[in-house]
Amino acid sequence: MNASNGTMVAALLLGASVALGGCAATPPPLSAAAATRDAYALGPGDKLRITVYNEPALTGEYTVTPSSTIAFPLVGDVPVTERTIDTLRQAITTRLADGYVNDPRVSVEVMTFRTYYILGEVNKPGEYPYSVGLTLEQAVATAGGYTYRANKRRIFLRRARAEERSVDLRGTAVSVLPGDTVRVGERYF
Repeated sequence: MNASNGTMVAALLLGASVALGGCAATPPPLSAAAATRDAYALGPGDKLRITVYNEPALTGEYTVTPSSTIAFPLVGDVPVTERTIDTLRQAITTRLADGYVNDPRVSVEVMTFRTYYILGEVNKPGEYPYSVGLTLEQAVATAGGYTYRANKRRIFLRRARAEERSVDLRGTAVSVLPGDTVRVGERYF
């Protein structure tokens, strides 16, 4: 191997190690797959419909409190932090089966998602209700579109408990999730 090939191999290995090293602290994904039912982490402000088959006194609508719990009859406060719909269903089923209901059959659905926020160079910045499948472009449209100073190529997105990331709008569509903060910056002339 000559010096030129050795330098090239070393550069490739260095590049690969830097790329792989960044994977350890990768923020939540921006793709549409992140918005699926299985991946959605419940949080404060979500309104849920919980149905317990043949138990009308337990069936009802519950709102996740700011402390990330729901007050469920018989079993008390149920923590919701970082739970998906399925894991919450399992937790309630387990608690009810522990001496309260014989063979409980529980279903959980999200009736109303928590809001998302959009600020910066849009005509109507503020808090907006989330809808399933919402993309960054649709969020901007909901906020009245761009101002004349807006950077229409790049938007900043902050997921819950993650750093703000710059998103290139010329690529694939990026989903907005409940609780996200979208910031439209100024363009530089």
